[in-house]
Amino acid sequence: MKILLTGATGLVGSALVAALARDGHMVCRLVRPQTRAEGGVAGTFDVAWNPETGELGGAAVGAEAVINLGGASIAGGRWTDSRKKLLRTSRVEATRALVTALGKMNAKPDVMVSASAIGFYGNRGDEVLTEESAPGNDFLAGISKNWEAEALRAEEFRTRVVITRFGIILAKNGGA
Repeated sequence: MKILLTGATGLVGSALVAALARDGHMVCRLVRPQTRAEGGVAGTFDVAWNPETGELGGAAVGAEAVINLGGASIAGGRWTDSRKKLLRTSRVEATRALVTALGKMNAKPDVMVSASAIGFYGNRGDEVLTEESAPGNDFLAGISKNWEAEALRAEEFRTRVVITRFGIILAKNGGA
């Protein structure tokens, strides 16, 4: 299967690239020129991706699936106004550009798996939450709600969308 992947250089993305390639999938890492993925993995290649303009390289043609893990690290610095803008832009606007680019493809992907975060729910104390719970009303909840809404636009062109709300990521080589 040909899979487009954003966030290929992140903690989850880099592990996923290796696992998908090992299983025989063709993984197309959507990378910006300034953050090109280091070290090629057999069965993978980079596709030019400009999230500001939505331009996708021609090598994306024929992708059957898209996995959207892109976004600046939540724990990557103090939440100044400029940092908050980066957190939002790298998720909401980049996903909007990605979905718009996918919508322009002649053959649309069958499925899009898009990351989100448990921050969607906000700080609700001891309240029991489910997937059906309403979003919170703080900064992260707002980003997550808008991030998911942008991904769900892919349903307009009959691409199935799966939203994954990640919590804290733990791994041998990084994470919280």
